[in-house]
Amino acid sequence: MLADPVRLIFDTDMGNDVDDAIALAELHTFETRGEAKILAVTITKDNRWAPVFVDLLNTFYGRPEIPIGMVKHGATPDDGHYMKEVASEPFYPHRVTTATELPDAVLVLRKILAAQPDGSVTIVQVGFSTNLARLLASGPDDSSPLSGLDLARRKVRLLAMMAGEFRAGRGPEYNITNDIPAAQKLFREWPGQIVTSAFDIGDGIRYHAGNIDTDFSYVPHHPLVDAYRAYLPQIHENAGSADEPLWDPTAALYAVRPDRGYFSTSAPGKISVDDKGNTTFRPQPNGNERYLIVDDAQRARIREAISLLMSAPPSR
Repeated sequence: MLADPVRLIFDTDMGNDVDDAIALAELHTFETRGEAKILAVTITKDNRWAPVFVDLLNTFYGRPEIPIGMVKHGATPDDGHYMKEVASEPFYPHRVTTATELPDAVLVLRKILAAQPDGSVTIVQVGFSTNLARLLASGPDDSSPLSGLDLARRKVRLLAMMAGEFRAGRGPEYNITNDIPAAQKLFREWPGQIVTSAFDIGDGIRYHAGNIDTDFSYVPHHPLVDAYRAYLPQIHENAGSADEPLWDPTAALYAVRPDRGYFSTSAPGKISVDDKGNTTFRPQPNGNERYLIVDDAQRARIREAISLLMSAPPSR
C-alpha cells in the first residue's frame, strides 16, 4: 500500500543563503516522486525579491499555483546575492513581481492549516521563527475559529527546523539570532513535536560545486545553477571553498523521510533560547523536542540523496 504524500509548508528566509533554494528544489522533486505535497511557501526574509525567486522556482518545476505568504516587518531586508540576478534573466517566467501584493505569511499559514486534516501537516522551517511565532500569537479569523496555537496543536504533526547549535562553546546560530524573541517564543510554546537540524549537521555535509555542470546538464538554463554560481563568491568567503553546506536540505530530507535511517536523533527533551540566541538542550523523558545526529556513513548517504533530489529534472 502506497503511503500518502507528506503535506508540507516550507517556511524559508530565501535569499540569505543558496541552501534555501536547494531545499525547495529538493521538495519539488519529492512532490514529483509522489512523496510530498507542497501546500504553501511562507517567507521570513523581508525583501521584495524573495517571493519573486520562490515563484520563479515553483514555476520552473511546474507548480506556479503554490500559495506564497510574505513576512511583514521582518528581518534581513537586503537583496541577498542571487535572487535579483536570477530573476532578471529572461529564461525564467514568473507571475510574482517586486510590485505584487502578497498576503501576510500568518494569514496563509492559518488558511492552509485550517483546510488540512488533523495531524497531517509537516512544517519545514529553515529561516527565522518570525512567521511561526506570529502564528502562535494569532487569534481566530475568517479562515478558522481556532487560535494559532490551537491550529498548530490540531493540524501539525511535525515541525522540522534548521536551527540551533548545541556544541559547547560554539556560539549562537544565524537563524536563531536574527529573531531571538521569536525563537524563544517558538521553543517555549510550540505544542507539538520539533526536530531540529543544528548548524553542525549541514556544515559537515556539503554539495560539491564541481558537480554543478554535470548534475544539471539536462537543461541549458536552470535557476538553481544560476543561483549557485551567483552565490559562489559568498560561499567561498564564508566557508573557504565553493562547496555549499547543506543546512536547510537536511531538515527537508528528514521531514519527508524520517524513517529511512539517514539520521539518528537525540533523546527527547526541551530546547531553550537565551537572550543572546544560544540554544540549550535538556533531556526530558516526555519532551517534544529532539535534534539530529549523524555519523560518517550517514553523511555520505545524505549527501548522495540530496544531490540526486536537488538535481532531478522537473516533471513538466
